[in-house]
Amino acid sequence: MIRALLRRAGQALITLFVAGLVVWSLQLVAPGDPARRVLGALGFSNPTDEQIASTRRDLGLDVSAPQRFLRWLFNAVTGDFGTSWRTGRPVAGELLDRLPATLRLAVVALFFALLLAVPLALVAARWRGRAPDLGARTVMFLGAATPSFVVGTVVLELIVLRGGIGRVLADGSWGGAALPAIPLALGAGAGWARVLRTSLVEVSDASFIQVSQARGATPLRRLVVHAMPSALPALLAAIGLTVGSLLAGAAVVETVFTWPGVGRYLIEAIGARDVPVVQATVLLGVLGYVVVSTVVDGVTIAITGKAQR
Repeated sequence: MIRALLRRAGQALITLFVAGLVVWSLQLVAPGDPARRVLGALGFSNPTDEQIASTRRDLGLDVSAPQRFLRWLFNAVTGDFGTSWRTGRPVAGELLDRLPATLRLAVVALFFALLLAVPLALVAARWRGRAPDLGARTVMFLGAATPSFVVGTVVLELIVLRGGIGRVLADGSWGGAALPAIPLALGAGAGWARVLRTSLVEVSDASFIQVSQARGATPLRRLVVHAMPSALPALLAAIGLTVGSLLAGAAVVETVFTWPGVGRYLIEAIGARDVPVVQATVLLGVLGYVVVSTVVDGVTIAITGKAQR
């Protein structure tokens, strides 16, 4: 088990390194001169050659590409993502200002997704092959197939504009996170419900479930008490694959709901071709995905190891 955990940690480090290399390569294909963009953001509409040369030195553009990558990688590890080409401010500071709002949205979306996934899976597994199962699987399919921006637009139109519930201009608080979290939770919860239902159905045919049935356990007790612990590794794996992507999926939803988070910050940076901001936000999303999936894999390995012993 220890070897498996160490191997998974090594894979996570390799993934982060490769992702960092790909993200840094955006600088090589970005149009325009970064020094001129930064000076323009600082108010220098017609910078001199000396100012451009000095700014290029400050940005580390006066050295070779491998040196720039190693310097950028070291700075990124220490939390320095450079200067925004659009605002002239440190990217790390702007990210820290917006990260709490995105984390609030992700936590609320995770909670809603679990509230949707677990009951749906239990209903589908309890009445397998019958009308409740068909209805639950229909909800799962529709939730997984409907794009988050479509759900977000419908929620904004029906609940906020027509129903007068919530705010059009979100403030990033816990109280305002419920409505933007619905589009994110719907897709994630539907996918988790499908995985959990499949796992519960497979476990329901195991011999220990039949033994509990012979002892008089009710169908619901067999699912929740006996089958659910064995089905949890599959659910945890699905959560690990999805939670990290909530940051990426939040970009569209945050834009629809004007949520002041990292996702909206990324969309604005893409529109302005602000490469340092795009690099930092994409790398942050990759980091979140890798960390969550690694932790989930570690928990799954630990649970599986205990089960085997």
